[in-house]
Amino acid sequence: MACPLNKPVRPNSREMEDSIHTDFKDDMSYGDYLCLDQILSAQHPLSEVHDEMLFIIIHQTSELWLKLAGNELETMITNIQEGDFSHAFKVISRVRHILNQLTQSWNILSTLTPVDYLKFRDALGRSSGFQSYGYRKLEFLLGNKNTSLLKVHESNPRVHSELKAVLERPSLYDETIKILHQRGLTIDESVLNRDVTQAYEANTSVLNAWLSVYRNADAHFELYELAEKLIDIEDAFQQWRFKHMYAVQRIIGNKMGTGGSSGVGFLKKALDISFFPELFELRTHL
Repeated sequence: MACPLNKPVRPNSREMEDSIHTDFKDDMSYGDYLCLDQILSAQHPLSEVHDEMLFIIIHQTSELWLKLAGNELETMITNIQEGDFSHAFKVISRVRHILNQLTQSWNILSTLTPVDYLKFRDALGRSSGFQSYGYRKLEFLLGNKNTSLLKVHESNPRVHSELKAVLERPSLYDETIKILHQRGLTIDESVLNRDVTQAYEANTSVLNAWLSVYRNADAHFELYELAEKLIDIEDAFQQWRFKHMYAVQRIIGNKMGTGGSSGVGFLKKALDISFFPELFELRTHL
């Protein structure tokens, strides 16, 4: 039998380095900076069911990602207004990754079985993801405006005021269409001066402008690249919508939603809504 080589045994641990700071009586710690006491103590299950903690944390972390996505989209709108395409493209890439992260979270939630969920579902009362103002803000910023949806947030004056302000500002696509006009492409006045509190409707002049961009991509490369990055956002957003719908269908079937919606049927309708309709239609005409 061969004898083992006489190699030194590598320790399966690491020593604390002398330079590592350990006294935070007078200094800000990692937990202080991130307000972890508040964040990690914000989970308050209303039942004794083990899986309710999963349900709470998935939705809380999703709201944080939605907040970041909204913040990034507001920056991107400013970038577009100022013609800073290079930074706008960076922000779009970040938003796409955020949406992908949100989509993956539904895989974790899908480990919640129907039987497990029904054990604490009644404790939710009328609360529902439909009431998420982070999600509502994101849709408004992308252009899916609907004044009636503000009613859901009337009980919170601060949130209602913030969403109303976003509703009344031009969306990301509104600002993009203005750039098309500024670059010499013909856009109907009815589009340029439209009521931005209403959902955007497809327009022939916008379609023709985008067709011109795609047919002359070298001459309009920034606009061409912007269009493709907007498609990236819608692609990622629709995947998130689909995964949400599918997770709900897997867990509750066709039951009514806790907030009063028809549930899966209502979520399926969202899959037919496009933020940038001409960018998809033009592919048929190329």
